[in-house]
This record gives sequence, C-alpha cells and structure tokens, in this order.
Amino acid sequence: MSLTTAILISLIPVTAAVVGCFAAAWYRPGPLISSAIQHFAAGVVFAAAAGEVLPELKHASSVWSIAIGGSIGIAVMLAIEDLGKRVNGPASITALVALDFLIDGLVLGLGFAGSTKVGVLLTVALTLEVLFLGLSLTLKLGQQKVTPIAIVATVAAVGMLLPVGTIAAGVVAKFSPVMLSGFFAFALVSLLYLVTEELLVEAHESGDAPWVTAMFFAGFLLLLVLDGLMG
Repeated sequence: MSLTTAILISLIPVTAAVVGCFAAAWYRPGPLISSAIQHFAAGVVFAAAAGEVLPELKHASSVWSIAIGGSIGIAVMLAIEDLGKRVNGPASITALVALDFLIDGLVLGLGFAGSTKVGVLLTVALTLEVLFLGLSLTLKLGQQKVTPIAIVATVAAVGMLLPVGTIAAGVVAKFSPVMLSGFFAFALVSLLYLVTEELLVEAHESGDAPWVTAMFFAGFLLLLVLDGLMG
C-alpha cells in the first residue's frame, strides 16, 4: 500500500476523535456503558498487538534490536505516565494527548509497513482508542472552562498529529530490517501499555460487572474473526 493511501486511512481515527468530541458535548454515557466500551476497545487493541504486531517480531532478524526498541518503548510510556501525573492546565493536557496521537500514528504507519492487513486491523483498533482520546480531552478541557468551539478546534488540530506519525513511519519503513524490528518492538510495547495502563485502568474506575468484563473478550474475538475473514 502506498504512503498516500496509508495517510488517507489514518484520517479515519482522526474523524473518530472529532466524533468523540461532539459526543461528549451532547451526551455522556453512564459509568457502566463507558466501562463496557473501554473493555471492548481494550480487547480489540490487545488482539491487534498479539495477533498482528507480535508475529512481525517473531520473524525479526535481530534480537538486540527488539530488546532496544522495546526498552525505549517502556521508557517512553513510563515517561508519558509520569508526565500525566504532573501536568495541569489546558495547554499541558493538550500537549500530553498530542504526544499520544503522534505515537498512535507511528504505530499505525508501522502496521501498514508490515502489510496492508496489519494496517487495516490496527486502524480498527486505534479508531476505537482514539475515539476515547477525543472524548477524554473534551471532558478535561471542559473542566478547564474552555469554550465548546475551542475544544472542537483543539481536538481536530491535535488529531492531525496522527497522520504526521504515519508519515514518519513511512520514512522509518525505509530503514534496514534490523532497525525496523526495533520500531515494531516499540509499537508492540505502546499497544500493550495502552491496553493495560490506560483503557483497562480507566474502565475499572468507571464501573464493573460480568457483562462489562465480557466485552473485552468480545472485542478480542471480533478482531480475530476479522483477521480470519481477511485471510
């Protein structure tokens, strides 16, 4: 798939972020519904990480590149988590979410660098995740007394960093197989962090019930079924 096509597809998650922004302005789902959707999104992202990115690493040409790329991924994710605990104010919150969008775009672009199928499945997974990013940023900016029009404009502008990340991945895709393996390891760590430390943590804070927990496995199985249908 061409880089131009990958960039156009990356606009799908951006659209989801803006939709999440509008949704937050008009309707805020209850705790259990929010938790259920977050569990579902976590299952989809986890399936993408385990079923699509991990196999790319199993055929990697260098164990050391995987170790280095994964270690950098861990360091970056922990730094983002620490930054999230320290920041306050509209500008700081927006900058943190912007970094998240940029990394998501990089992960998506690396998926397309692996294969079209991997890229498409990651698009499905990240669209759900970015939907919540847009929703979360909207709610946080709303608490800071930012006007609705400014919130929508901010979410749309920040969302455009996702295609920027995809463009950066297009450059990375030209690197040697050894270096590319390191970036795939970084992508895998990023996705797993997203599931375990963001989506599921926030989901359990919102509320829990057996049917809510089952949504994680529903999302996981859905992506496996899509994977099978795509061959």
